[in-house]
Amino acid sequence: MIKTKIFDSESFRRTVNRLAHEVVERNKGTENLAIVGIRTRGEYLARRLAKKIEEIEGKTVQVGILDITLYRDDLRGRLDQPQLKSTEILFDITGKVVVLVDDVLFTGRTIRSALNALTDLGRPALIELLVLIDRGHRELPIKAEFIGKNIPTSLKQEIKVMMTETDSEDGVYLADVEDDGKELKR
Repeated sequence: MIKTKIFDSESFRRTVNRLAHEVVERNKGTENLAIVGIRTRGEYLARRLAKKIEEIEGKTVQVGILDITLYRDDLRGRLDQPQLKSTEILFDITGKVVVLVDDVLFTGRTIRSALNALTDLGRPALIELLVLIDRGHRELPIKAEFIGKNIPTSLKQEIKVMMTETDSEDGVYLADVEDDGKELKR
C-alpha cells in the first residue's frame, strides 16, 4: 500500500480555519446555526469547526453528533452486528441552519443516510454539507457546499484522514488499495 501525504498538520489546521470562515461568511454570522458531525471523524471535525467559529465570532455554536449506523443501506450483507453509538443532538434542529460535517465525501451514501437520520429528528430550515475531502465517484446526486480539498481518486485508491482525537497525528493520506480480488468497499 503506497501512501502519499496530502495534508500535514499545518495544512489541516489552515483548512479547518478556512472552512470555518466560509461557514460564517455564507451564513452571515452564526444566528440560528448548528453544526452536526457524522461519527466518528465528522464528529471531531465538527467540534474543531465550532471552536474556530467561536474564536471568529465570539459566539458559541451548538454542536451535535449523529450516528447513522441504522440508516446505512449496506448493513444487510454484513455478518457482524453493527456497533451502535448514540446520536447526541441535545437541541431542536427544527428551523435551524444545520451544517452537516463529514471527513470524506465519496459515493454520497453516507450523506444520504445522515439526511434521513437528521430529518427524523426535526425539520431544519436548511442543511449545508461540509466535507474535508471530496474524492469524487458519486452514486447519488449529493454535493457539498463547503469542501476542504477536492482530491480526484481512482476506485483503487482510498483517502485516510488522521485526527489526533483517534490517531497519532492530523493528516490526510492517499493510499493505493491492495487488490485482493474482492469488490472495493464503497
